[in-house]
Amino acid sequence: MDYLVLFFIGITATTIGTLAGGGGLISLPAMLLLGVPIHSAIGANKVSNTVSSFSSFFVLLKHKRISLRESLWIIPVSLFGGVSGGFLATRLTDQQLSIFAIGLLVFAFVTSFIGKGDFSGDKKLTVNRISVPGLYSIGIYDGLFGPGQGTLMLYLFGYLEVAYIRAVGYVRLATFSSCFGAAITYIAAGKIIWPLTIMLLLGSVTGAQLGVRLAEKLKPAYVKPILRIVTVALIVQIVLDSF
Repeated sequence: MDYLVLFFIGITATTIGTLAGGGGLISLPAMLLLGVPIHSAIGANKVSNTVSSFSSFFVLLKHKRISLRESLWIIPVSLFGGVSGGFLATRLTDQQLSIFAIGLLVFAFVTSFIGKGDFSGDKKLTVNRISVPGLYSIGIYDGLFGPGQGTLMLYLFGYLEVAYIRAVGYVRLATFSSCFGAAITYIAAGKIIWPLTIMLLLGSVTGAQLGVRLAEKLKPAYVKPILRIVTVALIVQIVLDSF
């Protein structure tokens, strides 16, 4: 029964994560409730996210909704940010990490009401003074804490006036980049419970494909309200876990 539950957890979390980020808001607490050890639960998430995020990126690339040439530079920036965040995480307490995460998510939530960017634009993603520091900073956040990384990236791409469907593809590429190294680390450390991880992975790949197809049909005007709901849910979860 747990295997079937994990499959549906993977579908639900990754569908929502593809559309608006915050999939870990569902998958990680659900796995902990099922009694999966914390390190094994995180490792399963990293492995499943690595595969599912690449699968959704590949579909959008195959359908020519995104450009490989336009997006390849995301990989080293996100990787370097993740490594930097992991280094900083060893020097901060859990409470400091939680305060940092809450502050960043509240900032993103507030600026979503006053900033530009409603995903109706169609600008190319270019290397500039906003995109590189923005992606690197979110990479640091992913290495430090993690939950909400995709949501924050969508806010950034919306500000940069990148069309929503392309923003989804680029977020998935960045997620693949940041999760790949972490997945290798958890596998090498022997923290992976493979039968559970494979079921979550199969559900996540299914959810990624469903999320991509829903994203292609989602009107840009609906994106920010969904992002705000996910952001508030993330803030509430982090506050409850911390205090």
